Amino acid sequence: MTELSESHDDPFALHLAALAVLDDRGTVVGWNRRAQELLGYPDTAVIGRPAFEVLVDPRDLPAVRDAAASCRRAGGWFGLLSVRHRDGRLVEMGLRALALSRDGHIREWFLAGALAVDVLEWQRDRAVLDGLYRRCPIGLVVHDPDLRLLRVNRAIERFSGVPAAEFRGLPTGCFLVPDDARKAVDRVRQVMETGRPMVYSEQFVRLEWDPARERVAMVSSFPMEDASGRILGVAEMIEDITERHRAQRRLALLDQAGSRIGTTLDVAETARELAEVMVPHLADHVSVDLLQPVTRGEELARGLVGPVVRVGASSVGAQQADPPHPQGEPVEFAPDTPQARCLAEGRPVLEAVLPPDWFSAQGRQGAHAPDLGAHSLIVVPVVARGLVLGVMTLWRSRRPDPFEADDLTLALELASRAAVAIDNARRFTQQQQTAFTLQSSLLPRTVPDQSAVEVAMRYLPASAAPGLGGDWFDVIPLSGARVALVVGDVVGRGIHAAATMGRLRTAVHTLASLDLEPDEVLSRLDDLVLLLAAEQEAVGERPVGEQVVGATCLYAVYDPVSGRCSVARAGHPPPMVTSPDGQVALLDLPVGPPLGLGGLPFEARDVELAEGSLLSLYTNGLIGERHIDADVGLTKLCAALAHPADALERTCQAVVDSLVPARPGDDVALLIARTRMLPPDDVASWRLPLEPASAARARALTSAKLTEWGLEHLAFTTELIASELVTNVYRYASGPATLRLIRERCLVCEVSDTSHTSPHLRRARTTDEGGRGLFLVAQMAERWGTRYTREGKTVWTEQSLARTFA
Repeated sequence: MTELSESHDDPFALHLAALAVLDDRGTVVGWNRRAQELLGYPDTAVIGRPAFEVLVDPRDLPAVRDAAASCRRAGGWFGLLSVRHRDGRLVEMGLRALALSRDGHIREWFLAGALAVDVLEWQRDRAVLDGLYRRCPIGLVVHDPDLRLLRVNRAIERFSGVPAAEFRGLPTGCFLVPDDARKAVDRVRQVMETGRPMVYSEQFVRLEWDPARERVAMVSSFPMEDASGRILGVAEMIEDITERHRAQRRLALLDQAGSRIGTTLDVAETARELAEVMVPHLADHVSVDLLQPVTRGEELARGLVGPVVRVGASSVGAQQADPPHPQGEPVEFAPDTPQARCLAEGRPVLEAVLPPDWFSAQGRQGAHAPDLGAHSLIVVPVVARGLVLGVMTLWRSRRPDPFEADDLTLALELASRAAVAIDNARRFTQQQQTAFTLQSSLLPRTVPDQSAVEVAMRYLPASAAPGLGGDWFDVIPLSGARVALVVGDVVGRGIHAAATMGRLRTAVHTLASLDLEPDEVLSRLDDLVLLLAAEQEAVGERPVGEQVVGATCLYAVYDPVSGRCSVARAGHPPPMVTSPDGQVALLDLPVGPPLGLGGLPFEARDVELAEGSLLSLYTNGLIGERHIDADVGLTKLCAALAHPADALERTCQAVVDSLVPARPGDDVALLIARTRMLPPDDVASWRLPLEPASAARARALTSAKLTEWGLEHLAFTTELIASELVTNVYRYASGPATLRLIRERCLVCEVSDTSHTSPHLRRARTTDEGGRGLFLVAQMAERWGTRYTREGKTVWTEQSLARTFA
């Protein structure tokens, strides 16, 4: 502090300071104009007089003498003293004293002074400037107009590892890799040319000798100008925000993961979402390998370490053409791999830097790596509810910086979040599979043997709706070569709807075995649905989704002998009929209320169907998609059914292709039946009067017809059956009897009358003269039963056409 400064803002500069010269005895021998301005003394009033006498207040003499003594010992002095003004007041001043010597002896003292307030302000400025260069944690770089470095502070020295003195004169951007250096130069040049500062711009900073370590700096650049506005250079404040940037990036990645992972209840899709979130923000390559039971929705056993299935993978570059670990195929991890250890122990593995010979070890020959250029590895377990579901592997090959502990923590957090979604998807898959198993077990898997119709059917479950639907269809053979065609839809979704569908389907089979009319079948089903709803309300059962309290159904019975079809519907879409010449129309049927309303009647309608006609039954999912108008759906359905000569399976598929989207929003059931007619030669019918001789007449007619058909081996049993049934009509019924024989997949013998009295099978006592006829009929026929019509009843039997040998 003993040297005088020539800085333009230094209050002790020669052109700003009050100057005085004292001889060796303290007499003033020199005085400048600035001293006169500050203290009021002209040079004539002070020169030649002792400074202590003129300028020093007597009360300050001890302090002044101490300062003079220090000045003599050190050859100079700096400090604050009170100097007396000409008007008597004291002026607080900062003073510098410098000894001027000749021949080694002090001859004079050179004094420079300035107001204390100016000195203190200048000292603070100097302290700030010194702090910026020596102690400030934020980097400071000064560039000259030629884009060369003038000075950097200690923070830049610590940041770069290069001594501050070595930066002087070097070009801007030195020590940085070319890409980062070019951005630094462009920023400084832009500020230099425009004169406008650039504040808070982020830049990646990689040093040439350490390019693997990526840092991020917050840079604020501003021009430096002289008093005339001429730009002297550019100064930059540079703050290392690497950790802050990484923290923000991790938070952003966590936020992104929250919105992107677990968007579906699909195990594979969730695993793919996890892998895609990681790339490229955290890793260059990511794979998600789950234990095989997880992908199937099965329960996991503790300690299971394989096999695994790669269900998710993502990479910044193209995958290998033939990866050694194909996605979707189960494999076992080699015991020495990090993945195997992670699965077995449930703990993460961090290999920050892989040694050059890492891949040469047994079991590591690239079997689980995206490429052999990977240099850093993380393996984390995918754990949910205490069970290890699989592992996630992260690789870095293109990014030069290795994985760090913070990266491992982030990977664990993301894997933990995804694990819950994956386990939820696994549980959902398990429930769906259970429900689909239940539903598939309730739906018909094959079409039973019958001669009335050729059938093609499709069942397509909804892919987007929650839970299973209650759609079903059925083909039920009836007596007299007839067939019942059924399509229904239970209200609601889920296992409850599927279970209710199964109960209704069972009930339809039972009612069909009674050979009831279609409207009567629907009336009985209506009662059953009401009973099911009452049971649910009684026990307080509330299934997920809608309460199952109703259903729709369509029931049709087709007779291949007469070509007549009797149809009734309960709130269900009417069937579509396609004539043999390709004319398509909706069957005009009474609407009928949905099942479950109770107390409302159902009405059946009979229609004549020509041989080769198509009768198409379907649920509303086929034409009722939300994005499709019902009329548009019906128009498309008519177009797809307008080619009855095509193969029935092809027609059925054409309907599906035309109306069903790739991911239907509702279950779709479709049943298409092509009608057949039994040849007249295979049917024989006789009307017999109500008289004792009719039984003998029935035996004779039966014998003759079976001989004509080449079924002589069935003549004895059939004659006996026909005789007993006609005799029962004579004894217990009224009106004439009708005997009919039908030759199709079996031999059918029917006897009809106008009575509604049901025959009963009983065991006759040894003393009874009768009562054994129906018992004999039941023993000789494979099946027998009774059906009722509006005109009366029909007792029927069926016998196999095959010859039997004792």
